[in-house]
Amino acid sequence: MEGGGKLAYSGGGLRHETKLLRSFSSVEPRRFGLGLIVGLLVVACAYFSTAKFDAVNIAMSKHQTSSSAVGISSPVNADDSSKQPLDLGVQDEGALPKEEIKAEKDDGSGISDSGVLDASAAPLNPATEGGKDEVPEKDDDPSAVAVLPPLSSDSADTTQESGVLEDQELQVQNAVAEAANPPESSNAIQAPADRIPEVETPPPPTPEIQAAPVQLTPPSPEVRQADLEAPPLPDWKPLCDVTSNHRIDWCELDGDVRVLGTNSTVTLVAPPGADARTFREESWRIKPYPRKADPNAMRNVREVTVRSVSGAAATPACTVRHDVPALVFSDRGYTGNYFHAYTDVVLPLFLTARQYSGEVLLLVADFQMWWLGKFLPVFKSLSNYEMVDLDADPRVHCFRRVQVGLTSHDDFSIDPTRSPTGESMLDFAAFLRAAYGLPRDVAWPASAGAANATAGKKTRPRLLVIARGRNRRFVNVEEIARGARKVGFDVSVSEGGHEVAPFAELANSCDAVVGVHGAGLTNMVFLPRGAVVIQVVPLGPMEFVASYFRGPSRDMGLRYLEYRIAPEESTLLDKYPREHPVIADPGSIKAKDWVSFMGVYLFEQDVRLDMKRFRPVLKKALSRLRAKPKNN
Repeated sequence: MEGGGKLAYSGGGLRHETKLLRSFSSVEPRRFGLGLIVGLLVVACAYFSTAKFDAVNIAMSKHQTSSSAVGISSPVNADDSSKQPLDLGVQDEGALPKEEIKAEKDDGSGISDSGVLDASAAPLNPATEGGKDEVPEKDDDPSAVAVLPPLSSDSADTTQESGVLEDQELQVQNAVAEAANPPESSNAIQAPADRIPEVETPPPPTPEIQAAPVQLTPPSPEVRQADLEAPPLPDWKPLCDVTSNHRIDWCELDGDVRVLGTNSTVTLVAPPGADARTFREESWRIKPYPRKADPNAMRNVREVTVRSVSGAAATPACTVRHDVPALVFSDRGYTGNYFHAYTDVVLPLFLTARQYSGEVLLLVADFQMWWLGKFLPVFKSLSNYEMVDLDADPRVHCFRRVQVGLTSHDDFSIDPTRSPTGESMLDFAAFLRAAYGLPRDVAWPASAGAANATAGKKTRPRLLVIARGRNRRFVNVEEIARGARKVGFDVSVSEGGHEVAPFAELANSCDAVVGVHGAGLTNMVFLPRGAVVIQVVPLGPMEFVASYFRGPSRDMGLRYLEYRIAPEESTLLDKYPREHPVIADPGSIKAKDWVSFMGVYLFEQDVRLDMKRFRPVLKKALSRLRAKPKNN
């Protein structure tokens, strides 16, 4: 077979068989037997190291945790160690890391780099390694409590006799049997550190230290009975104020306030514990409309009785309780006039209710649905609740706070230093633009004009000419419109109507407005900030009525211009000769009485503007729009 040749099966086969027998006979029988013994020894060592080694560790862990008297020790006594010639694996501390390093270098298969099976390379715990040949933990298995020492490198020597190996195997079995029942000796040999599982021993008890008590919170002050009682009631003050305001009487009630609209009574019930210092029974009669000095205006305003009573039995029980305050006011008087609607109700209501941010209930005496619907956006912007028709509501409404009568400073005017939260006419105009959803806050050219200029369009400011229908009309309105267009305005002419919203939108689209003194100029509240107002003052002593729009327009951030007509521009010259006191001495007419003055100068005359005289005013208005905003 040498050289890899094939056996011949021909007639010469006998010669080849004789050569094969000679090759076997050349092997010494003694070397062959020693090789066989060495091979068996290696297999036996591999079997004990892989099958029993980890089982011994598991059993030792169980035995060590159950021992409480002598601690963790080796299963071999120190006294018997001299009788056992076989080393059971007790090593120096310096030798242990080398064994561990050698085990880490193995690939886990138990075969060393030289190709020889190494028992020390077997996994320490097959259960943790996930091996299939796990060793069951049995307390009655003596082999499960003995530590199998690692094989020495001399065990593989080929010169060792088989009898010596058999003695070593018997000694190992004896060691296993003795480890099953370890002697109770405190001189036991400690097992190797890598074979001993860590056991947490409870720390020695810490002696309790008595510390001084620490007070975390300051001592509570002594609570006296007087501190638990309600705060003292304030001194009594009259329910109503009828002297400080020249326009309106008003009342403020705080506490248990009950309002019964059918008999127009507002009653304050005395609180518990009230005495002569803190409570008095009073009764007042109030007309909640800001024209108290004008009998003609107050004639149709319903009177409300405001009183205080010492017992709840003197007033009806509550039907409806409210968590918000209430305002009681009237919508009669001169509210049919567009100007008076604002100066007598809308503006005072804004001034009074704004501080509540919608959380207020409006109780309306002399309820006029047609009028209230006209200004419905205003009321909805001031109150989150439906208005109450005080005259027709039979329920008893109960509140914690009620004000009868509205706060009013002057005609179409607000004094910011006296307003509840510092509002001004500028705030009033902004509020109305928001209530009616008007888009323009600033006038030409800063708003739409600037946008059109960016788009390459040449823009012109827009002038609104207010054409009255009955008195103080512009007789030559078409001529006025033509003259304004020549100056540089786009012109719109309108009289307005019953609905507020459409005219508010028209006014907000314009940059200037011109009109004869009258209610139509009130629509300047919808103009964008910076617009121009031109008031044409008719013939007569009209200085005080002209002030109704002069001051408020400036307070609203508008630019104000005033044009006083000459006698030739008044139609009164068509009715009276030039020498008549109506033309020559208007002051004498005013001195008679208000009715005579109003009948002549407000109801009898119309206006015919002289365009040559009026054109410079239009040019001035245009230059005001082009100029940067400044104080008027």
